[in-house]
Amino acid sequence: MSDGREAAGLMASPAALITPLSRDTLQDKVHRQLCDLILDGRLPPGETITIHGLADAFGVSPMPVREALKRLTAANALTIVSGRSVGIPRLSRDRLTDLRNVRLEIEALAAGWGVARATPADVEAAAGHLAAVEAAAAAGDLKGYLRGNRALHFAIYRASGSEILLRIIEDLWLQISPYFHKLHASYAIANTHHREMVEALAAGDAAAVRAALRADIEAAYHSLMPQLGP
Repeated sequence: MSDGREAAGLMASPAALITPLSRDTLQDKVHRQLCDLILDGRLPPGETITIHGLADAFGVSPMPVREALKRLTAANALTIVSGRSVGIPRLSRDRLTDLRNVRLEIEALAAGWGVARATPADVEAAAGHLAAVEAAAAAGDLKGYLRGNRALHFAIYRASGSEILLRIIEDLWLQISPYFHKLHASYAIANTHHREMVEALAAGDAAAVRAALRADIEAAYHSLMPQLGP
């Protein structure tokens, strides 16, 4: 009989028994691309996508698409419409209010931290995104505006250095950003707040960047609220 030393020896080196997992799996890649699709406004409310359609578009099997969609439906970013089709969930006024209230706290926190830690490169990046959203608004480029709006906000949030805050904010945006295309009539007003945010970032004024950000969120809320059902 073994005295236990052989068994202990077998378990002493688990690395020899386990195949390392890739940190960037196929499912993660599909999930990331679907998040970008939603966040950039390329899947507006009312449009649907299918598992097989996405699998063909990504050039993968349906399995990683199915798993990525499960994660997004669990996060309230997508909902099952019919059969194997998914789309953007309906946004009620109560849910919009809830999202507004949370965004006012979480995004303002990230923006304030961003000011405290921003580098000249962060300020330059934010200024570049501001120029892009202003140009898109002037040209009536809706898709360009939505991409630039996201890039500008997240450039400031990313300067905070908090991956946890970024993850929380992205989850909030996955639920609200598909409806930003309804705000096209107020993009000029939004860019006024965007300009104030970038100027405050450059000046290192955390209170001012938080105020401008909150004004931007509030303006979007009041513009979007009348367009929603109960």
